[in-house]
Amino acid sequence: MEDELQGVKVLVIDDSKTIRRSAETLLSKAGCEVITATDGFDALAKINDSKPEIIFVDIMMPRLDGYQTCALIKNNKAFRSTPVVMLSSKDGLFDRAKGRIVGSDRYITKPFSRDDLLQTIRTLV
Repeated sequence: MEDELQGVKVLVIDDSKTIRRSAETLLSKAGCEVITATDGFDALAKINDSKPEIIFVDIMMPRLDGYQTCALIKNNKAFRSTPVVMLSSKDGLFDRAKGRIVGSDRYITKPFSRDDLLQTIRTLV
């Protein structure tokens, strides 16, 4: 089951070092190649360089929040089809709706489980 995730390039954007580290650990163990970014600006540079196959982005971040980051990714022709998954500690309808408006493909509430991440990658990549 893990094999199909071997080498899948995943970008995790979160200002929390703990979240970045736990996502990186879970995904690396499943065979994914993980790139992390601390915020939207950091991520935009890394997206161009690494061309991830799926992007997980935290909503609440300084400078460029998850919605703005997602909108910028989805407005770029080269990355429009890259799945973007919003990560949030809030499980509100408003947040989900706003995520859909900016083009996110999925919404996961934190704290997320290993299965949440892997199942999402399997579904979207």
